[in-house]
Amino acid sequence: MVIVIGLLIGALLGLTGAGGSIFAVPLLILLLGLSASDAMGLALGAVAASAFIGTLSQRKLVLWWPAALLSAGGMLSAPLGKWLATQLNDTVLVSAFSALAMFIAVRMLRQATLNPEASKHIRASSGGSVSSEQSMACRLSPTGQFQLKPRCMSGLLIGGLSIGLASGLFGVGGGFLIVPLILFLSAIPMQRAIATSLASISVISSVGFISHLVFEGLNELALMWPILAAAIVGMLASISLARFIAGPVLQKSFALLLILVSALLLAKQLFLM
Repeated sequence: MVIVIGLLIGALLGLTGAGGSIFAVPLLILLLGLSASDAMGLALGAVAASAFIGTLSQRKLVLWWPAALLSAGGMLSAPLGKWLATQLNDTVLVSAFSALAMFIAVRMLRQATLNPEASKHIRASSGGSVSSEQSMACRLSPTGQFQLKPRCMSGLLIGGLSIGLASGLFGVGGGFLIVPLILFLSAIPMQRAIATSLASISVISSVGFISHLVFEGLNELALMWPILAAAIVGMLASISLARFIAGPVLQKSFALLLILVSALLLAKQLFLM
């Protein structure tokens, strides 16, 4: 079961640039009986390493300056998020995590239903309509790079701060926020958004994982290695398959399964303690 969870972390990261830890945390708690703290720590470590491998494999697609700005914001706020998590008991933390996961799932389900084009792995390219691009905070140069003007930079930094806080608090990589943020700010293709998300996740999750070790330690560190190995395999396999299977159907399936798993996690915490 540890291997299956690791494969799922890597596969979701490779396919969507998100979702690895938001799914792994409830599964580690439900299937392996781990505490919320240990599950979040393991998920962060596995996501950080597999996202780093994914970044290396897609480095030509990464927009490095936006990734750096997102990472800078996340590095500042992730330790604060982890400190806040230590002030909460497991019931409050799991309840808040489940609520966040359900919110994300419902949002994904709604997007895949009402705007299926946004769920596809290949989005409008940087050669899209001029009028739509002009309205975005981060405009693109003729070479497809971000024009880092104040409005764009502030959006990326504020987004990074929010993502880092969520990463430290809930043990998530933050890709579920990074990909929509990048697509909201710019008109880049989905593949570039995912690659840039992976670069940011690798940094933010690493800081979150280190913060977790400093504040709480990790009782189940031995489980990290099989999860990590499986996550890397899942990541590399999914990157090569993404162009064939990513899309609205995948997003709807992911969202429905996440709702189910989150509901089971919340029920277990509230009624089977």
